[in-house]
Amino acid sequence: MNRTHSPFDETTEDEASLWAARLEGAELTPRERSDLASWLAGGPGRREALSGFCRLSRRLDQAVSELVASGAIEIREPELVRPRLGPGRLLAAGLAAAALALGCVWFLGQSGRAESYSAPAGQRQTFTLSDGTRIELNANTSVVVENGRSERRVRLANGEAFFVVSKDKARPFIVDTPAGSVRVTGTIFNVLTETSSQLDVTVVEGSVQVRPGDGGSNAPAEPVGLGAGDRLSAVKGGVALSRLSDSDLGDLLAWRQGKIVCKMMPLSEALALFAHYHGRTISVSPGAAALHVGGRYSIDDLDGFLAQLELVQQDHKVRIDHGASGSIRVSLRAEP
Repeated sequence: MNRTHSPFDETTEDEASLWAARLEGAELTPRERSDLASWLAGGPGRREALSGFCRLSRRLDQAVSELVASGAIEIREPELVRPRLGPGRLLAAGLAAAALALGCVWFLGQSGRAESYSAPAGQRQTFTLSDGTRIELNANTSVVVENGRSERRVRLANGEAFFVVSKDKARPFIVDTPAGSVRVTGTIFNVLTETSSQLDVTVVEGSVQVRPGDGGSNAPAEPVGLGAGDRLSAVKGGVALSRLSDSDLGDLLAWRQGKIVCKMMPLSEALALFAHYHGRTISVSPGAAALHVGGRYSIDDLDGFLAQLELVQQDHKVRIDHGASGSIRVSLRAEP
């Protein structure tokens, strides 16, 4: 299908549609608000593009509600969807993206019913699609799924998801993120995206084709093929490939068992993982950020991790301060 004329390039349209979905779906975290500000400042026309998607999303939200009320279409609210993510709003955001990018609104009778699923802060969720595909969501992750006749498509705007894709050569399975896409027919893989320019793909079984889409000059022109044990990390300006041992693969996917594995990890990175999972604001001073931690921890037990941190890092005299709003600051007692 050809695109209609648009004043914005394809990448800007795709990224703006995903930001519109995130703004409609839930309140942004401080980190996400910072990412959005950076994205808006990163290119001409981005603010106008986002505004257009948000306006059209509101109009389509009203139209969808009228169609549902008249019985013209039916939208089933999935059991695992987060309550604050109204199915009309998320569907409207997806329809808005299609309307501007492709010049038409999804015809649900042809493409399949769009459904949204979400895992709130501090929880992991698993669900199975009608084709048998299983998707596991890490905390603070939402996806929109469209099981169509010619393809199966998932939009992952932010977060982490593990896919066990049912084989169907006639209907490829595509995961779209702000930083690129992953295409398979049937395999097992993990996708992480936390900013509009970051994409991490890890393959457990089978093979995938990854097309990083951050627009950087060093991004590959053709899709990158990955096999079992391969990991691709794409950030703005480049793509890195690595081969994981069985042990490293297990550590990276430990979140599925509610664990976080640190191997001399900078404390700032470990705290960022806990902050994202729990939806908490955790700041760290420069001195504390440079410390390294090791071990296997329960990602659900933030208080336990902080208590052990104070115990293990006694020589550095780590201090934990809790704010009235639930925020946490980690610093060294020697720091002001």
